[in-house]
Amino acid sequence: MVTWPPMALAKPFRALRYDVRTAGPLDALVAPPYDVITPSMRERLLAASPYNVVRLIRPDAPEEAAAALEAWRADVVLTREGRPAVWLLEEAFAGPDGLPRTRRGLVVRLRLEPYSAGVVLPHERTFPGPKEARLRLLRATRTKLSPLLVLHDGGLPGPAPSRAPDLQADLDGATSRLWRIDDTEAVRAALAAVEAPLVIADGHHRYETALRFHEEEGGEETAYVQAALVSRDDPGLVVFPTHRLASGPVPELDGRFRLEEISGPSEGLDRLAAIPRDRPAFVLVSPLGAVLAETDAAGADPLAVLDTTAVDSLGLQDVGFTASASEAADAVTSGRAAAAFLVRAPTVDQVEAVARGGETMPQKSTYFFPKLTSGLLLSPYDE
Repeated sequence: MVTWPPMALAKPFRALRYDVRTAGPLDALVAPPYDVITPSMRERLLAASPYNVVRLIRPDAPEEAAAALEAWRADVVLTREGRPAVWLLEEAFAGPDGLPRTRRGLVVRLRLEPYSAGVVLPHERTFPGPKEARLRLLRATRTKLSPLLVLHDGGLPGPAPSRAPDLQADLDGATSRLWRIDDTEAVRAALAAVEAPLVIADGHHRYETALRFHEEEGGEETAYVQAALVSRDDPGLVVFPTHRLASGPVPELDGRFRLEEISGPSEGLDRLAAIPRDRPAFVLVSPLGAVLAETDAAGADPLAVLDTTAVDSLGLQDVGFTASASEAADAVTSGRAAAAFLVRAPTVDQVEAVARGGETMPQKSTYFFPKLTSGLLLSPYDE
């Protein structure tokens, strides 16, 4: 077995994965990441299979997840790969805009580094509650249950092998295909394309929780987190907006904004898309109609140019979020929201600029679509 450098940024791993001969079809076993699973979705996933990974990532108690994991391994519901490998991941999907895309990356063990080291960088702030819950789960299961989505500055992965994928699953309109790469030289070549600094696209709470767990435990076994590494130049990498819904009082828009009445949300989104990205802008939809709000150029500050920064500066109360502009407008029409604020998604360049500047974006500024599927590959802390 090949020994990889102890301090390597990325390493192959011996995946723990479902044996479909025992567990059943993979489509019934996978789930979205824990943080987007609603109560009704959880019930649907629980009903899909007694072995659905939701029992591990969103258990009633951490001890239940640990017991299920142990039992599934004993019953060969989950089986361990004999050789360390990296995995080529292809995700085929159609986004909220309806356009078909394919995002490609490598699933690896990624070395945990404090943000201060400048190797792995965040772009969002985190909250204590979710991290405490994930830490209890890590302590109980001692397994990396879901991958992070992480961007890197290196090149694209090589082409997929000509053979059929080793794993394939469909979830909510996205098809994930995985090919095992375990040849030593092929692994080296794949990992050589990965370049730091890396930016966490999705999974900040999981990363910081894993780092804390490693600080508790020490040693090389807990020094890595599972991650899907995607090149920032990947043509399938896309960020969608997250619009704001205000249930509380709608503030008056002050003199910072140039305001223009428009016919409705559809025209507003078209006009918004044409505004240069060196300034923030948004569309306010209220029972009184729709207004396009724009500011002057915001200079070089990567935070000041974001639409979400401008909206959050209004001091909204009882804020909700949705990725759907039509859903946001319908919430106003139906009276479920006092107003909607439609925004543009940050570009990948803007996300990187904020991360490299050592700052974090307002909550729910980015929506990297699709969310990574959980349950395809697990990674125990024993390597």
